[in-house]
Amino acid sequence: MIITVSRQFGAGGGDVARQVAARLGWRLVDNELVERVAQRAGLSPEQVAEREERAPGFLERLAWALASASAEFAAPTGEAPPELEERDLVRVTENVVRELAREGRVVLVGRGAAAVLATQEGTLHVKVVAPVADRVTRVRERFGVSAEEAQAQVEETDARRARYHQEYYRRDWNDPANYHVVCNTAALGLDGAADLIVREAGRRGWARRRTGG
Repeated sequence: MIITVSRQFGAGGGDVARQVAARLGWRLVDNELVERVAQRAGLSPEQVAEREERAPGFLERLAWALASASAEFAAPTGEAPPELEERDLVRVTENVVRELAREGRVVLVGRGAAAVLATQEGTLHVKVVAPVADRVTRVRERFGVSAEEAQAQVEETDARRARYHQEYYRRDWNDPANYHVVCNTAALGLDGAADLIVREAGRRGWARRRTGG
């Protein structure tokens, strides 16, 4: 039982996912991938977030750190890491997504998880959206940037995510048919979006995990 949450930048998808995980008593996986990479690369999560994975040199370093435990990419006899391209990082990320998914009862945010787990049974794929104006306002308030900067961040991040899905999975990231549930947080609010997802999980019989003996 897995819920994947894809989200337009600034739509509040991370907040919705957090609520869903808390209500179901499931594990939330959002920044955990960054944290794992940071630990293996000897960096703090803050350093990873500041530099971002898209910086070319840093991208290769992070990819190698993440791939170091994988036989596919392990260098023999301590050789220097090879030049890893984005497609190599995609393969490593897919492995991590599948590894996390095998644990079950996980709310998995982003990472192309909806595409990676598209055919896996026991999954609920959710897309969290909102009008651009609402997302720009949210980004401005959260990051303290100008309207122009917020607009640019929204457009660039969405374009990058759409390109990623099209290039590696031949999927239209914006096509609602690729998801089981699409939630508009401007219309539903964060709480309402979480309610909708939890209700669907309940309809599928995915009850909250019991605690205690």
